[in-house]
Amino acid sequence: MATLLQFQFHSICENSLRKVKRKPQFQRSANHGLFRVSAGESGIQKTTEALVVSRSPGVLDHVFLNLFRNKMVQEVGWDSEKAGYDGLIDVANRLMLARTNSQTQEAAVRILRSLFPPLLLKLYKILIAPLAQGKVAAVMVARVTAVSCEWLMGSCRVNTVDLGNGSSLPSGVFVERCKYLEESKCVGICVNTCKLPTQAFFMDHMGVPLVMEPNFNDYSCQFKFGVSPPEEDSSLKEPCLEVCPNAIRRRTTTTLENKCPKA
Repeated sequence: MATLLQFQFHSICENSLRKVKRKPQFQRSANHGLFRVSAGESGIQKTTEALVVSRSPGVLDHVFLNLFRNKMVQEVGWDSEKAGYDGLIDVANRLMLARTNSQTQEAAVRILRSLFPPLLLKLYKILIAPLAQGKVAAVMVARVTAVSCEWLMGSCRVNTVDLGNGSSLPSGVFVERCKYLEESKCVGICVNTCKLPTQAFFMDHMGVPLVMEPNFNDYSCQFKFGVSPPEEDSSLKEPCLEVCPNAIRRRTTTTLENKCPKA
């Protein structure tokens, strides 16, 4: 499985880097919108519509789901009897048990690291991350994320984000309705097993700053690669969702199994 992920990730990254090095050109495909990047003094700029990812689940989606779940099970030491995505959410809930929030985040980072060959992460951080002040790496991981993570998050598209210095870059990924948040219905699971660990993973192990902005009202989420998280993150102050199963059960019992992930 690791070899399959390495081959797919390397191929996508290699193709994206080759496009950046060539003169600007348009690319069309059956499944993606029109997209172009250009390299120059101003770095990389979006010039057309964003890359749109929308497709039906395929064989690779099931492969990624099973691989990711197996890595979580190895970290947790427990598996759910439920099949598919429902079982994945059960394991994510169990990941929170008997751990502090920081311990959960560290465990989630280990899971993400285990999905990639260590050498690939090191080479990316050393060779790709410094190019064009980090803009090449940010664009590349945005495209890879949109293409390879729809099985986990649902329909998503690459979009342009502001970098904070007056410039913009097609290094965002907008998730229309995050499946992971919608199925878990839990702010704590979103923040501690996804948002914070993912931001830490990309920064510490790939050299790419990232801020994720989940919307707990409509379950959308905005990824901004190349943008560092703010010192004051409002998503960390969000209250429990009314539909959170942990919060509902906590009203009647306080056992470890029903511990609030935000506590």
